[in-house]
Amino acid sequence: MLIETTTRTDPGPVRACNEDWFLVDEDSGLLLLADGMGGHAAGEVAARIAVDTFRELLLGQTDPDETRLDRITAGRSDMVLERMRYAMNQASLRIRQAALLDPSRTGMGTTLVAAILEEGLLHLAHVGDSRAYLWRGDRLERLTRDHTLVQIEVDAGRLTPELARIAPHKNILVQSIGFHGAVDPDTSVLPLAVDDVVLLCSDGLTDPLDDASIARICRCTSPTDLPDVLVKAALDGRGNDNVTVIAARVMEV
Repeated sequence: MLIETTTRTDPGPVRACNEDWFLVDEDSGLLLLADGMGGHAAGEVAARIAVDTFRELLLGQTDPDETRLDRITAGRSDMVLERMRYAMNQASLRIRQAALLDPSRTGMGTTLVAAILEEGLLHLAHVGDSRAYLWRGDRLERLTRDHTLVQIEVDAGRLTPELARIAPHKNILVQSIGFHGAVDPDTSVLPLAVDDVVLLCSDGLTDPLDDASIARICRCTSPTDLPDVLVKAALDGRGNDNVTVIAARVMEV
């Protein structure tokens, strides 16, 4: 399938270091976005390790042996999602090993949202609170569920989505690559159509902008301009974090 991608990242007005890390490989349809956490630039290190590990294992020529699937009966999508789970756990292991070698990086970790667009399908895996969206026609659909304490409270009915956006603990993660050790990423597969736009973003976008605001921007912006316009809107909306957006438009399935 043929996709057209555009990206934009910005460190924001407060932080000297951009701890977001991303990768786009149009030939393979692989999109990755990681938002690192940790002092002394360790977040940037963790995000880079996660992206590099994922790219190495997903674009490699051999399937890893350490999977849970029966290769004889597993379908193509099952194998892709299993490789994504494996790559995320290998990334988590490598980040923890790197932290052991440098005490100043103890506790570093990262979110990771990964998309593979191939053969008319979107394969998606994520850990943390970086998000994936699908813009189709005139509708924005959030494809990921944040791995945060406030999302657990929202799901349990103890907190409204509106209050969750301003809760002081809204960015506390219950799953991350590295810091939390072994991970259980959420995964999904959905069909794609021509002119669909897959959006990946860090929470530097979704903290200042709610889904309705993102949808309004998508409605009046061309797909190639979306990353620039969304990042500018986040910064104009008093966003003070690193912010990264990847947009991938499906040109041909």
